[in-house]
Amino acid sequence: MSNANLTLMFFLQAAAVLLACRAAGSLARRLRQPEAVGHMIAGIALGPSLLGASLPDVQSWLFPTGSRPLLHVVAQVGLVLYMFLVGVEFRLDLFRLKARAAGAIAAAGMIVPLLVGMGIAAWLHGTEPRQFGEGVSRLQAMVFLGAAMSITAFPMMARMIAERGLSTSAVGTLLLAAGAIDDVLAWCVLALLPALVGSGAAAGWWPAAFAFGGGAAFVAVVAVIRPLMKRLHPPAEPGALVLPSPALTAVLTMLALAAWCTDLVGVHSVFGAFVVGAAVPRGWLSEGLLRTLTPVVTALLLPFYFVSSGLSTRVTLIDSWWMWVVAAVIVVGACAGKLLACAAAARLSGEGGRESLAIGAMMNARGLMELMVLNIG
Repeated sequence: MSNANLTLMFFLQAAAVLLACRAAGSLARRLRQPEAVGHMIAGIALGPSLLGASLPDVQSWLFPTGSRPLLHVVAQVGLVLYMFLVGVEFRLDLFRLKARAAGAIAAAGMIVPLLVGMGIAAWLHGTEPRQFGEGVSRLQAMVFLGAAMSITAFPMMARMIAERGLSTSAVGTLLLAAGAIDDVLAWCVLALLPALVGSGAAAGWWPAAFAFGGGAAFVAVVAVIRPLMKRLHPPAEPGALVLPSPALTAVLTMLALAAWCTDLVGVHSVFGAFVVGAAVPRGWLSEGLLRTLTPVVTALLLPFYFVSSGLSTRVTLIDSWWMWVVAAVIVVGACAGKLLACAAAARLSGEGGRESLAIGAMMNARGLMELMVLNIG
């Protein structure tokens, strides 16, 4: 596909994506569901599961294979900017008070579903029809499914927290902190997964150690350079609606470098974006960034993330009663394991009963990370 045709097709795709997400998001709100759920459904509807199944020629024309890389890039830009804004709203003061509880919730929310997934995989490995490829050992199947069931989708959870207006609340801060820790642990698992299943050159513990050490080093560097952001000059007019270009350029440059660095060490760019956002000094700079970037990011760029994921989802592959049973067992096991584990950890950390259940439910957000586990698989 030529550059001119790719550009022309992209604008048509953008119109389809924005309209579909807007309609599905409005419907989700009427049903008292997060708007992000509607956007996920819109993404699946535009993919092979609905549009591709009912009007395959239209779907292949609207979203040709050659345009997928561009959609993916736009989706990643929107995701990085959104997670940066989530970090800008993050309450560091509350995090310091909740750090131990956040660590306990993140650890429990990964270990229990990991064990449940390994148990389900051990059972499925010996069943017919086969659920894993030829030559896949029982241990490999257990590691793969356990990892897929244990991960929380940090960006999805952050979106739902923001929609509910909980970003600056105690529960919201605890969830964001637990999600950030879970994100680092998840990327260590993803870096370690090829080693555990023996994928040649990637085998060994080095990728996971590099990811964990690189992520820790990145946080330390951001903490050191954070005071430099305070030297950015405020707008000439107090209360200006838009940040001055030099300040906005400096922050966005730092964000781009952060996304590049964290991707380079093996931790997803959303972690770097979140950390840089959390490091932004509170006051005129944070308020100006939220006021300047939020409308464009949430209304224009973020919907591409959900559609990009939906284009890779094919629900029609679940085509027998046995596959539906397997899917139900995996979904129930993953959701129940994370819900009960995170709720119990929150309760033991001093949270109330209702808040603990809310934490367990929100930590069940799934999305991008599971797709990456599937890609490794």
